[in-house]
Amino acid sequence: MKYLTSFSLPGERAEAKYLLSNRKLDMSCYATNNVYPFKLFPQKRLTHITFEPLTIFYGGNGSGKSTLLNLIAEKWHLHRLCSFQRTPFFDDYLSLCEGEGDPSRYSSIITSDAVFDYLLDLRAINDGVDRNRNAVFEEWRQRSDPNAHMQLRSLEEYEEFKEFLEAKRLSMNKYTERRIARNVIGRSNGESAYAYFTELIKEDALYLLDEPENSLSAELQQRLAQFLEDSVRFFGCQLVICTHSPFLLSLKGARIYNLDHSPVDVCRWTELGAVQAYRSLFVSRSSDFEST
Repeated sequence: MKYLTSFSLPGERAEAKYLLSNRKLDMSCYATNNVYPFKLFPQKRLTHITFEPLTIFYGGNGSGKSTLLNLIAEKWHLHRLCSFQRTPFFDDYLSLCEGEGDPSRYSSIITSDAVFDYLLDLRAINDGVDRNRNAVFEEWRQRSDPNAHMQLRSLEEYEEFKEFLEAKRLSMNKYTERRIARNVIGRSNGESAYAYFTELIKEDALYLLDEPENSLSAELQQRLAQFLEDSVRFFGCQLVICTHSPFLLSLKGARIYNLDHSPVDVCRWTELGAVQAYRSLFVSRSSDFEST
């Protein structure tokens, strides 16, 4: 399924015309070299992107991958789970961009910051559960003490009296299970991040993913790659992904834009620098594999 078909960026001439006519540049707080995201893509000679059901942006830090993703997300007003820093010229630049497509209302952009915030939220919840559980442990010890006694003097004390009796007849674990919920999760950050994507991505929608491999082991990256591939192939999703992961770069049918090249071109995944670096390492250490 293709919800987006194309996205166009202003060329060098259109950027220059805007910058020469914009009064913001007369303000002392702006310098002509501080107009991001202007001046980022003309040097790469990137003006037009054509989307497939699976499109990937590849490139090193500062190559513009995340900027492209944010521009696309804002052009179509996609649901965003985490805010991003809008520079003073971002909206002006966005007004010069054009796109063709019609995303479903469930479409969204999922950034690394959103995943990180999710993991922090889980950690905070679990820390709270752990602290509460330790307090309940101590409560059980005090109430289950053979020398501990309590008399019911009023209805206001009824619930507390029931808990006191429960502590007398239940083990510490059983008593704790009834008093508080189990830990929200019992898995690692990587496992939680993987579950985050599999729970959030639904059928028949567009998803923009910014380096989803962060926090994931090689095994989990493989599982995520298979999940994403299936989401496109069987469940009507369209994906636009920024990534360095060889597991995601090797997704079948992906159209890969190499932002490390000037002009930006469409490459096979085996031609990319990150993949070649892994290949060189394994080839140079091939004897280590033979000895295992």
